[in-house]
Amino acid sequence: MPRQKRNVATGEYYHLYNRGNNRQAIFFERENYLYFLKQFRYLVAEETAHVVAYCLMPNHYHVLIYLRQDTLSKAMQRFTMSYTNAINRRYKRCGSLFQGRFNTIHVDSEAYLLELTRYIHLNPVRACLVKRAEDWEFSSYCDYVAFWSLD
Repeated sequence: MPRQKRNVATGEYYHLYNRGNNRQAIFFERENYLYFLKQFRYLVAEETAHVVAYCLMPNHYHVLIYLRQDTLSKAMQRFTMSYTNAINRRYKRCGSLFQGRFNTIHVDSEAYLLELTRYIHLNPVRACLVKRAEDWEFSSYCDYVAFWSLD
C-alpha cells in the first residue's frame, strides 16, 4: 500500500523532526552531526526549503523550515537514505536508523513560530547536555545571537 502524501504547502513554515529507532542514537561522534548538516543543506535546503532554525540532539533532530518547493517528501527521503547509508557503512550496522518517516507540524501563527524557535534552541538545555544554549554546537542558536547582535 502506498504511503499517504503529506499535506504541505509552499510558502508555509514546518517543524520537521525524527528520532532514532527505539530512541537510540543517530549521532555517534562530532563528524556525524557535521555530515548530517552538510547532507541536509545539499539534499533539502539547497532547493526545497529555507532552514529557519535547527537543533541536532544525540537521538533526534528538529528543523524548522520555510517550504519553497513542493518536493519535501522526495528531498527528505533522499536525505534520510543518504544519512542512514553513511552511518550504516561507517559503523558496520544495518537496518533502520530512524523511527519511521520524518514528522511534520505546520506552523500556523507567528506566536507559534517564535515559541517553536525557542523550544528548538533550548532542547539541549532541557536535556541537561549543556547549561546554556550557546554551548551546544549543533544548533542554530549562535547564528541567531550573532544576527540579532549586529548593529
